[in-house]
Amino acid sequence: MTSTSPDVTFDYRSDDGNSIVVYRWNTNERPRAAMQLTHGMGEHGLRYGEFARALNTKGIVVYAQDQRGHGATAKATHNFGSLGHNGWQMLINDIHLLVKHIRTEHSNTPLILLGHSMGSFAVQQYLIDHSNDIDATILTGTVALDLIAPAFNLDQPFDLSSLNTPFQPSRTDFDWLSRDETIVDAYVKDPLCGFGLDTESVKGMISGGQRMVDTQLLQQIRHDLPIYISVGESDPIHQQLAGVKILVDRFQTAGLTDITLKTYPDARHEVLNETNRNEIVNDILNWIDNKVLTLPITPKKS
Repeated sequence: MTSTSPDVTFDYRSDDGNSIVVYRWNTNERPRAAMQLTHGMGEHGLRYGEFARALNTKGIVVYAQDQRGHGATAKATHNFGSLGHNGWQMLINDIHLLVKHIRTEHSNTPLILLGHSMGSFAVQQYLIDHSNDIDATILTGTVALDLIAPAFNLDQPFDLSSLNTPFQPSRTDFDWLSRDETIVDAYVKDPLCGFGLDTESVKGMISGGQRMVDTQLLQQIRHDLPIYISVGESDPIHQQLAGVKILVDRFQTAGLTDITLKTYPDARHEVLNETNRNEIVNDILNWIDNKVLTLPITPKKS
């Protein structure tokens, strides 16, 4: 059985002096593409090992950083849930620093940027200024952030278990993540999972989300960028897909021409950890085959 542990762990220094931990899962042969994973709130990059190995089998080298305030990046300083001063913008800057690092290692290889949940909100905003630095984007567990802003009490830290309301009576506080009880139980037992952002960090995230409402800013995203959106229809964050469809409409109104939306009945927030994850991952791999691996290779400098 192939190990889901990363092959390499390293770190880099952020713009404000933090040490950001990164994991890399290698391919056996020269990579056909690279993927950068940007995880969600209250979790960490090592949870994506199974998905990374599936990508490896298709010749895709995978990188995942533990975001500031999360995982091994936060463990040294015990600042879980805190992005720090100006942390939301710094988190987006962190994404770009890793993009530049990957480009130094794989300059002639297509680069796919994937964001899940909170990570998808950061990736959406990253695209406004840096869409020319990547070749494709995947968003999972996503929504137009401004539409769910009213659900956040900006006077207190965000409680992730509040998303469990549609699944009452519930087995755990995190049934909203997946129908797979093994996945949910592992999440509950993981000391690096389950927390929300602190008040300052939530305010920064919500404020940053306002950029995605501005059509003129969205028009800065290159119009031919392939974007794949994968969501569960029972994910509580998007109001029965309404918030996802508005996000797609905003992209299209801004002139983007290559948007694919894929939804899955009964699937919840973490589509990559759902009971039908083999189907979901295969759909992603097929999209990469058709949309990314056929792209002409042009070296990029970030």
